[in-house]
Amino acid sequence: MGKENYTWYMRNVHLVPYSWEEQVTLMRRELARAHASLRLEEHRNRDLPELERIDSPEEYDARLNAAVSKYMQFLEEEEIHSVEEWMDPALRAVSGSYIPVEPGELRHFFNEVNYRDPLVLRTHMHHWIELARMREDPHPSPIRRVPSLYNIFDARSEGLATGVEEMMMHAGLYDEAPRSRELVWIMLAQRAARALSGLYLHGNEFTMEEAVEHAMTWTPRGWLPDGNLVRFEQHLYLRQPGYGTSYLSGKIQIEELLAEEALQRGDDFTVKAFFDDFFDAGVIPIVLTRWEMTGAQDDILSR
Repeated sequence: MGKENYTWYMRNVHLVPYSWEEQVTLMRRELARAHASLRLEEHRNRDLPELERIDSPEEYDARLNAAVSKYMQFLEEEEIHSVEEWMDPALRAVSGSYIPVEPGELRHFFNEVNYRDPLVLRTHMHHWIELARMREDPHPSPIRRVPSLYNIFDARSEGLATGVEEMMMHAGLYDEAPRSRELVWIMLAQRAARALSGLYLHGNEFTMEEAVEHAMTWTPRGWLPDGNLVRFEQHLYLRQPGYGTSYLSGKIQIEELLAEEALQRGDDFTVKAFFDDFFDAGVIPIVLTRWEMTGAQDDILSR
């Protein structure tokens, strides 16, 4: 698209308030933060045994189900957001099934995470909680209760799913499993690396193979060994500009909104009230959710 067109498209179609240049800066920061945090986590956990991969269908089913149970219990007991009875089955429905591999062979990147601690990716599965919400508790607005006709909600949906991975870690989800914290930073690094690659592709600074190589190099532990996943994703992100960065551009917007909401509410702020209000707004661009929750308008809304 080129840098100028990318910026215009983000601000005027997706309502994402960051330019191409600003997103490059944000992605570089997230990439460095993820790698630095991972190394510190590894140092902290250096005397603990490494996480072992699930190695049988029976173990897979048992651990996936246990992870859903633990996550739903955590959300309710720690008062993260309101928990409804339809959320648990929504998560169990996307647990998947065991995929055998030869000894030493790597699976799909996210399965390398999932097979070490399935709880980590249950947080990302808020996608399916929200799809269930559309069925079970549809928004009163006839516009908000159905998906947008084009994908301007990507930063909202992928940003939420990615954001809660780290948020739940900070809220204590892995206090009893410190090595699982490493997996959160590994996923963040991979998403930042592929986002930066995609920005450089749209900015005409990378070829496809340079983008693939960059993402492979900056994904920790060699969990992108041949680049097939990145190559597929970058072709997708070229067809849907902004999607590749939406995981982190949306996450950052939600973090900014949480900070702003906490500042406004002061002593009355709670995490549960924040997330409940956030979900009540529906699956709409975050700048519109911010307008509804705080009364503040981003510059892109007042043009």
